[in-house]
Amino acid sequence: MQSKNSGSKQRTFRSAPFTGVLKGSILGLALTFGGANVAMAAGDAAAGKDQAVPCSACHGQDGATGLDPTYPNLAGQSEKYLFAQLQMIQDNSRAIPLMAGQLNGKSDQDLQDMAAYFASLPAKIGQSDIDDDALAKARAIYKGGILEKGVAACSACHGPTGVGNMLAGYPAISGQSPGYTEAQLKAYREGERATDANFGGMMRGVASGLTDTEIKALAAYLYGLH
Repeated sequence: MQSKNSGSKQRTFRSAPFTGVLKGSILGLALTFGGANVAMAAGDAAAGKDQAVPCSACHGQDGATGLDPTYPNLAGQSEKYLFAQLQMIQDNSRAIPLMAGQLNGKSDQDLQDMAAYFASLPAKIGQSDIDDDALAKARAIYKGGILEKGVAACSACHGPTGVGNMLAGYPAISGQSPGYTEAQLKAYREGERATDANFGGMMRGVASGLTDTEIKALAAYLYGLH
């Protein structure tokens, strides 16, 4: 999805190494998603390809061309993160009505295999139209947070280029669908999503300090970040 802003140019964003983040923000922003499983998944991507056939109806054959802009890009995502989310969706601790029943009967190994398959696909980076003011605000939040509101720097957990932290279970967020990012940040902010419980509720805490305008700018920025 590309947001349209008059007078703006299509671009992708290369992020320089971040310097200054908020104190304590190393626990910071596990943006949009927040995994709960602490063990590394050990899946078989080849087996997962067969398990994931039905997923292409919504997420695309490449795992990154969703039927709807509010569906996440799965291609190239952290295997550990995906496995944790699949487990939570399966046991309904992360309630997604459109996925109700989709994972019924699947074993943990099936879920690990699916996670491995999507992790093996090449990640996609988008191009977003974003005006200079919104770009500057989003970059500042991503790299340095918002000190006066206690918002941690996103880069503290997701890295300067948004690739996440595989070992910690923090997801990759670069190239993510802006509609999905925006919807998930708002869900965290409103307490409608609580998949960050094993991380001390940090996503809900961070998102609570973001306005709709800031969330929209961040979502567009992340879509082109690499």
